[in-house]
Amino acid sequence: MPVMSMTGFARFEGETLEASFVWELRSVNGKGLEVRIRLPQGLESIEADVRRTVSARLARGNVQVSLAMRRTEEGTGSFSINAAMLTEILRLSNQLVSEGHATPPSADGILGLKGVIELAENETLPELAAQRARDALNGLGPALDRLLQSRADEGALLRTILVERLDEIAALSARAEDDPARRPEAIRAKLARQVGELMGAAVAPLDEARLHQEAAILATKADIREELDRLAAHVSAARELLATGGAIGRRLDFLSQEFNRESNTLCSKSNATSLTAVGVELKVVVDQFREQVQNIE
Repeated sequence: MPVMSMTGFARFEGETLEASFVWELRSVNGKGLEVRIRLPQGLESIEADVRRTVSARLARGNVQVSLAMRRTEEGTGSFSINAAMLTEILRLSNQLVSEGHATPPSADGILGLKGVIELAENETLPELAAQRARDALNGLGPALDRLLQSRADEGALLRTILVERLDEIAALSARAEDDPARRPEAIRAKLARQVGELMGAAVAPLDEARLHQEAAILATKADIREELDRLAAHVSAARELLATGGAIGRRLDFLSQEFNRESNTLCSKSNATSLTAVGVELKVVVDQFREQVQNIE
């Protein structure tokens, strides 16, 4: 299965009896699946079917679904004037003109205002309304197909970015693995130098056996072997998820938290500036990885 983004857009136009319709679907990031539906007057009855259809095809994301219906010429009724609105507009217009705040309006300007002229549509028969609802609902499937394709295209780009970030995490882990500061002889030399300084500065002689014991404890605490092993395991798990595809966003988000935990521990255990630098770079890459994961379904 492809890696799916939660971001996408789709538009589908269709025809029905004496009318045409347009579906528009937009989706963005979300913790779960939230579907907001806007339907024209008279088609509210299909809302439950629309929600059920969308929920069956999408796992996550904030999705806006809107349907517009437009009558064709054959189905258009006569025009009428909204007398109450026209009267109120003329009253306000005359008041503004008399006060010197406006010039007298033109007839076409007033009639062009929204709501002044209304379309008195012919009464729709129940059978005709039901057929329009069925046709519109049948058009939702192709619209969802296009939305899924849009999300898949975006997901393919995100997958490439995430693989690059995983490659960087693996490379930084290898740098930490090969850092000379991790070698036992380097740790022993550094601790011996520090112990020598302590013994030279001490007024009373220090217990050398106890110092060696403490040095061994410090060396154990500074070992990052477990962190490197877990980073490698998390990289492998993330690669497997990206290869599998589907609704993997939550699991990738969990792994990004684990990446962050290991990079923090690596920095806290660092016994050299070179290792600290690797840990800081690792944290930056992990943040970039997690940011992109938020877009995955």
